[in-house]
Amino acid sequence: MDWTLEVVVVPVGDVDRAIAFYRDGLGFNLDHDTRAGDQRFAQLTPPGSRCSIVLSDPPPMPPGSLKGVQLVVADAHRAREQLLERGVAAGDIDVIDERDGGTLFGFTDPDRNSPPREVPPGSYNRSRRGRTELNKTDDPGRWGTSQDRRGYGG
Repeated sequence: MDWTLEVVVVPVGDVDRAIAFYRDGLGFNLDHDTRAGDQRFAQLTPPGSRCSIVLSDPPPMPPGSLKGVQLVVADAHRAREQLLERGVAAGDIDVIDERDGGTLFGFTDPDRNSPPREVPPGSYNRSRRGRTELNKTDDPGRWGTSQDRRGYGG
């Protein structure tokens, strides 16, 4: 029997700001933005991924508490450049060991969460693949942080 990871809940303090960050900054697709009574759920999916994130209000855990998730991309250098072009503050590239994909750089969402991304199965054998450690930079970039409520574009 196959088991799949299809949704990761990302706790945020402002759903609208988080949608803007994940959609406009990271390039995720907004699948839906739904209200059910007093609750709001937004689901976004990274391009090429089988796993989505869900943002909710109220959040099920404290905003910024999701840590240690890695986004895996085929080319960390290119991914970092794309994020910088979109206004996401990304840290410097750190190459630990290119043989196992140990090429890392850091960034966070406005609430200091570590958002997930994956690449299709079998991609781990590609050269120049990389992982992004998403909690290594203190630079809030274009979206600000939970402590800096200027928000998107501020």
